[in-house]
Formats: sequence, C-alpha cells, structure tokens
Amino acid sequence: MRRGRFSLDDLPAWCVLNDVAFVNVKVADLSGRGYGLIAEKHLTNENENVELPALLTVPKDLVLSAEGVEEYAKENKLFRQLLDTAGHRSTRGDILLFLLAQLVLSSPDYNGGLGPSTPWTQYFSLLPSQVPSPTMWTEPELSQLKGTSLESAVSAKLTALTKEFDDLRAKVADLPYWNELLSIDESITVQDWILLDALYRSRSLGLPKSGDSMVPCLDLVNHSSQATAYFDENGKGDVVLYLRKGCTVSPNDEVTIDYGKDKSPAEMLFSYGFIDPDSTARSLVLPLEPLDDDPLATAKLHAFGKPPKLEFGEDENGVPHWSAPFVYLMCLNEEDGLQFRVLQETDGSRHLKMFWQDADVTRVPNTIKDLIRDHELYEIFELRVITVILNIIEQQLHELTYSRDGAGEPESVREEIWQAVSCLKSLESSVLKKSQEALEEQRNQLLEHDTVVEYLKSTGSGEGDITAEAANDEEDFS
Repeated sequence: MRRGRFSLDDLPAWCVLNDVAFVNVKVADLSGRGYGLIAEKHLTNENENVELPALLTVPKDLVLSAEGVEEYAKENKLFRQLLDTAGHRSTRGDILLFLLAQLVLSSPDYNGGLGPSTPWTQYFSLLPSQVPSPTMWTEPELSQLKGTSLESAVSAKLTALTKEFDDLRAKVADLPYWNELLSIDESITVQDWILLDALYRSRSLGLPKSGDSMVPCLDLVNHSSQATAYFDENGKGDVVLYLRKGCTVSPNDEVTIDYGKDKSPAEMLFSYGFIDPDSTARSLVLPLEPLDDDPLATAKLHAFGKPPKLEFGEDENGVPHWSAPFVYLMCLNEEDGLQFRVLQETDGSRHLKMFWQDADVTRVPNTIKDLIRDHELYEIFELRVITVILNIIEQQLHELTYSRDGAGEPESVREEIWQAVSCLKSLESSVLKKSQEALEEQRNQLLEHDTVVEYLKSTGSGEGDITAEAANDEEDFS
C-alpha cells in the first residue's frame, strides 16, 4: 500500500498540537544517518546538585504500548474486531496490527471506512519506507550473509513473517473490511507486513513501566555506545529524555542514546541495520541440529522444549566462553543412562518422559551438565561435547572463509550493507577462532585424563570415534 507524506518541516506543528516538548534540542536531517536529535545550544550536566529539565517530553497518550493499543481499540470498532480476531498474543503482534491500521489511514489510497485518524496516523508517514534491517534487503544483499550467524536467523525470520501474514489473512476472512484489504484487493501485501515488523524492531524501546513500546520523536534519536542521553518515564507516565550525568553536548552536535550495549554485532545488524564500531560486545548465536544418525533426536528435541542454540562470546578481558545445554543431550545415549519413556496417565493422555540414571529429569533438560557431573564417565561426555562443538566451529569458519575469499563488493549490493556484513564476518571469525583455540586446549587436556585414556584403550576407539558413540544402538523415537 502506498505511503502517506509527512515531512520533517511538518513535525514542529504536529508536536505543538500533541503536546510534545523539545527543550534546547531539535530534530534534524543528518547526512548519512537519517534523522537525529541535535543540540540548539550548549548542553551540560556536570553539576549533580542541579536537576536539569527534560530535553524531550512525550505525553503518555502518544506512547504506543500494549495499553495504548487497547485504548485505541476502545475508540475504533473495526480495529477492535481486528485485534480481538488476530491479536492478544504478544505486545509486538498487537502493535503491528495498530501500525497496519495507521498504514491504511495514512495512505493516499485510503477510501474511508476505518474511522478518524489519530496523531500516530500523521507520524507514521514520517517513518521510513525502507529500513536497513536484513529482512528488507535484496536477494543479492542477503547472499552476503553466507557463513554468518545471521544467515539462518534472517531466513527463519522471513519464513515466520510470511506465515504470520498468511495466518492474519486467514483469521480476518470473516471480517469484510479487513478481508477486502488483505485478500480481495490485496492492497496490503506481505512486503507491507515485513516493513511494519522492521519498523517495530528498529524503533521499539523497553520502557521501565510500559514495557516494549514505540515512542514518537524519541525513536528519531540515534544510537551511540558513548550515549549522551537516556530515557525514562515520569510519575504521569510521560516518556522523558534527559542528559546523562557528566555529559556535555556542543551546539549542533548530536544527542544520542544507547540501544543496548550488550547486544551482539549480529543483533545490532538484525534489528537496526548497522554495527556499532565502538561496541565491545563480542558474541554470536548459532542454531544447533541433532546428530544426523541419532535415533533419539526427535525425543531429545521434544524434551528440550525449545529451539536449541549454541552461544559463543568473550568477556570484558577477551576470554572466550560458550553455552549450549542441548549439546549435552546430543552427546548422551541409552548406554550412558539416558532413557525416554512414553507414560500413559489415568485419563488416557500420553506424555514423553526423560530419565537419567532412572531419575525423571523431564522438567530440567537445561541442567543435564550438572546431572552428569558425578558420573564416572563425565570426562568422556565432556570430550564428546567439545568434539561436537569444534566440528561446528570448523564448519562455520570454513563457510565464513569461503564467503570472504575473493569476494569483492558486488555492484548490486549497497556499499553500507557490504561494509556492515564484512565487519560482521570479521568479528564472528575472531570470536570463533578464540573459542576454537580454547576448546582445542580443553580437548588435549581431556585426552590425557586417566579416565579417557583407559576408556579409549578398553573400547579400541580413536579420538575421532568419540562422538559417534553417542548416537548408536538406540531405539528410534522419531
């Protein structure tokens, strides 16, 4: 659906009409950074005994939160139908439905029928029609993610968004107004839904009281890891922006906030479309798949209860660490003491239960490492786990290296995207290599452990056979 028009020149009047107050700052079009907030005069907050006025105040009734969506539904019958039919599942989902209504109301294609506009209707038209989030990249640009942790994440997100939109169309089939827009005229497409999601991810903030929300005007403030301002909610529920203690901003310099100093480079690129070059966060997350020849794979996934992940990171001193509770399940078999049983209740229902050493551990799948710590073969289990993770790292580094070797900047890829992905690949390669070195050292130490030496000798196994034992001779629960 075509977007409405609302220019930056119209924003001051909109702010006056809706009681949005700027004090000594203003919104400006910044070269290469889109819109941002700049100081109109010298700002300083060096005297801790002086309470400075808020730089920006946004009234509570403009905050797009779960409460704000519900209030709008009380005023708009057609939106209430949409919300009750397709919403009430998550704050994100409800806000996306609200944005969908504003997309319709603000479009030059709007033919009436949805009720009066709101302050958000005009403001929505100020928001960009293109967001640099990877879900809005072209196919050649997406191909640049090959080998990174975002390759599978973005693919999964696009699949999920398409399913969400298809489900939405199915749910509103009995709502004439919305069915006509989404299915008959197809005025609203899946690309519109992808845009709304990208706007939400790149502009939503976690407020102390209201939770995940979108705040007009505050969402125009850019990020910096050396942020000069912070936001909060006052006693009336208004959202306010304050200058940080000890900070000084010169006239025409930008006022910034921190989107999340602990967010990984991949997370920053996924949500906001850029990587902060000054950030010290070093981490990545990879999806975990069960071993190919594991007949217990389906049962293990069911017992774990959520998509398994492998997380790598570095602490503030650059020391690598990793976390992957599911990998311990991957590397255990029935001979070790892991069992699955289908139990039938008195009401006839059946449940899959997981046992370790005959103890029911169905409710604690994340603590398998702690449960096996006292087992006489614990060092063997650790060796299996480390070997599996090293294999994953080796494969990931191979794909990263292959995707980088000889890969110049393609003409069909925007320069800023190519630069961001190149930065991501470099950072993730560094984290993986550090983890690889640390894990190889652990593996070498384990191979010299008496328990491991005796075990390999008694079984006639070599180092390469150690993980294969975890997936053999078991009942198939698929």
